[in-house]
Amino acid sequence: MRITDTADLWWKTAVVYCLDVETYLDWNGDGCGDLAGLAQRIDHLADLGVTCLWLMPFYPTAERDDGYDITDFYGVDPRLGTHGDLVEVIRTANDRGIRVIADLVVNHTSSRHPWFESARASKDSPYRDFYVWRADEPPDTSDQVVFPDQEDSIWTLSEETGEWYLHRFYKEQPDLDVSNPRVRDEVAKIMGFWLQLGLSGFRVDAVPFFLETQEGDEDVFADPHEYLRALRSFLGRRTGSGVLLGEVNLPHEQQREFFGGGDGDELTMLFDFIGMQALYLSMARGDAGPLVQALTGRPQVDPDSQWATFVRNHDELTLDKLSEEEREEVFAAFGPEERMQVYGRGLRRRLPPMLNGDPRRVRMVYSLLFSLPGTPVLFYGEEIGMGEDLSAEGRLAVRTPMQWTAGPNGGFSSADPDALPGPVVSGGFAPEFVNVADQRRDEDSLLSFMKLLIRRYRESPELGWGSFRVLEQPHAAVLAHVCEWDDGTLVAVHNLGAEPRTVPLVLDGCDASHRLEDLLVTESTVIGDDGAVELTLDGFGYRWLRVVAGDSRRLL
Repeated sequence: MRITDTADLWWKTAVVYCLDVETYLDWNGDGCGDLAGLAQRIDHLADLGVTCLWLMPFYPTAERDDGYDITDFYGVDPRLGTHGDLVEVIRTANDRGIRVIADLVVNHTSSRHPWFESARASKDSPYRDFYVWRADEPPDTSDQVVFPDQEDSIWTLSEETGEWYLHRFYKEQPDLDVSNPRVRDEVAKIMGFWLQLGLSGFRVDAVPFFLETQEGDEDVFADPHEYLRALRSFLGRRTGSGVLLGEVNLPHEQQREFFGGGDGDELTMLFDFIGMQALYLSMARGDAGPLVQALTGRPQVDPDSQWATFVRNHDELTLDKLSEEEREEVFAAFGPEERMQVYGRGLRRRLPPMLNGDPRRVRMVYSLLFSLPGTPVLFYGEEIGMGEDLSAEGRLAVRTPMQWTAGPNGGFSSADPDALPGPVVSGGFAPEFVNVADQRRDEDSLLSFMKLLIRRYRESPELGWGSFRVLEQPHAAVLAHVCEWDDGTLVAVHNLGAEPRTVPLVLDGCDASHRLEDLLVTESTVIGDDGAVELTLDGFGYRWLRVVAGDSRRLL
């Protein structure tokens, strides 16, 4: 029996929402967002239609990497609350039909984690082999660092023992040695602990680095992917419906390996970084071609596995899989100033400012996101069109306080602005112009539109379960595709260009006894005897259409 034969595959049609507790809502007025504040806003997520809440790290931290440098894998950062507060968030979310997952960050620890403090103090430490050391001076590895503006090597000398330790990220984040069975056992314990408190799975950070081994490790750890299979199996034993959502920014064929090849026994879902980067190239060119190539180039995966689609995440908007020339096209279109770029490979901007606040383009992009095959993932603030703070350092530009009202600090906190984790966005995307309270009262707001998209997505199992096919039509700027599952067929058409288009399509298996019913507006389109139909699109227009037989009793 396969792992998922008896599992609830809820992730196939989920809507995932990522947030940082520290920047979401401050309930006690100390300037820092907290779990008590998050619990007060679960109803906002339920009203939006979210079905899975992804929490960025809430663990104790030395604050070198915005929570990803963890000092206690079993703890809760006291600034954010307690284990009891976390359980209350999980209980409240579950009560509203929302599952909760959290970051599993086990590629590295903080250099202030007790394991590393012991390991660096003595070669005889019981935790010495939790980390990767070398006695000889390392060669130049400046081309391998993840943060090239901060580090110039992946090795740092530890003065206490005169040896170098490995760190792919900051030097304050020493890498764990996954080839050590004690480390692997500890990771399982960490997962088991949080699952016992009610989590429904994990977003697994930096998976390729996590599985990376050193020369000689193959003698004791021949197949790192066997470890991923073991973690998936462990998750299945502890909770039959748990999910592992992996960060694997690799070409599609290499990503397929992290699903478990065709067996679907490793990661449950993977972010489609290739599709995301192609989307921005297509938007920059006004040509759907790169996106079509990326979507049709997705490898076949196990039916129980899933791609996670997204427009923006919590890190830099990476463009590293584009060619240098393609990357420059995207930079020129959406981040022409050096301060808008980061690491020479990505953008530190949110979507609305990149599109100059044009509501047509913003709505078209989110309509496209929710119509693509896969599971959509939102980053907090996307539902209202938040902007960024380019004065913040690096990735923090898009991790600004959530904007709830037009009042002081955007309703995030009653504390003095200097006490906040970072400045609230100013300028044209400031809270006085962009906030939840105002948009909840406006039927034409982006928030109302996002609620409609999510509702239609949840009513369209074809998007999570079905087959995907691009439809032929003559316009380079237009993407027309169809998703089919069981007896349902959904057609989506999006215009990435500013010029209106009339799009001729031929729908297989359809004739004059069928019609197309729009799902986003009240409109119906007839289909010819030969399955031919013409659809009109405004500049940056979009349409979702369900194929309906004349005697269908399906609710639209």
